[in-house]
Amino acid sequence: MGVIKKYLVTGAAGFIGYHLSGKLLAAGAAVTGLDNMNDYYSVALKQDRLKSLRKFPGFEFIRGDLTDGPGLNEVFARCRPDIVINLAAQAGVRYSIDNPQAYIQSNIIGFFNILEACRQYPVEHLVFASSSSVYGGNEKVPFSPEDPTDCPVSLYAATKKSNELMAYSYSRLYQIPVTGLRFFTVYGPLGRPDMAYFSFAEKIMSDTPIQIYNYGDMYRDFTYIDDIVRGMENILTKPPARDGQGVAYKLYNIGNNKPESLPYFIEVLEKALGKKAVKEFLPMQPGDVYRTYADISDIQNDFGFKPETDIETGLGIFAHWFLDYYQERYHK
Repeated sequence: MGVIKKYLVTGAAGFIGYHLSGKLLAAGAAVTGLDNMNDYYSVALKQDRLKSLRKFPGFEFIRGDLTDGPGLNEVFARCRPDIVINLAAQAGVRYSIDNPQAYIQSNIIGFFNILEACRQYPVEHLVFASSSSVYGGNEKVPFSPEDPTDCPVSLYAATKKSNELMAYSYSRLYQIPVTGLRFFTVYGPLGRPDMAYFSFAEKIMSDTPIQIYNYGDMYRDFTYIDDIVRGMENILTKPPARDGQGVAYKLYNIGNNKPESLPYFIEVLEKALGKKAVKEFLPMQPGDVYRTYADISDIQNDFGFKPETDIETGLGIFAHWFLDYYQERYHK
């Protein structure tokens, strides 16, 4: 057996952080999870994720905030991670319209502190979460990592684009191997209640109208969590090769490569939950985009990434978990 890698996962109590940490721990890795446990959405759900991770002997949890630079440096100094996966961020496009300060603090200052810590305590690989939102209103599809991303339509997208630029500069200046992953609408069990599939499920089950923007004329490249985690696992221990200028930096799309229309997505969710939605049709929201569609040829070629979960299967698994987790709420 090889040397056990030490991973630091920020946002470990979050959706992707939880699933990735669980997979790494099940494979025998040592994982330090960092999370500030904020109340952007249900803290109880985050606690339940942590409860599951704490069953593994290789897991250590630290409650901390990326905006606390000295505190983060202490974590690095004590844990000395080999590989850092930065998934902690203030998420959500619409929330950024009303709460811009939260995004600057978490996504800009917090990420700067991560980069500084990786400079002070060198790591084998920094992998960080970017987002499909960086493509803004691009009309050319599918979105390719080579496409321009200079016109973000939300502050959230602007902070993620900033992360990519900051990471490149640190990689170039300080020889930090860095991979950025542009996630495309990740969904699944123990997911994020602020995302459409989850909030739609809650509203459908409580007979509350679901709000359908752009009158339903929208497309999303929904990507199931297990596919995301499989893709990430392959990447973590394989930092990018240095380019002609000596920079070990790479950006990848990680998505399903198959956009679904919003009406079909709702139809599948209704079927999975066994209940029809009450629908309210509204115009496009500020910061929203019409369509997301990932060109995944780079990640397929470099890592053999191949999403395996169709929307019917994925939403079926999510609905089964959702109805079980909230059974007291919806089955009185």
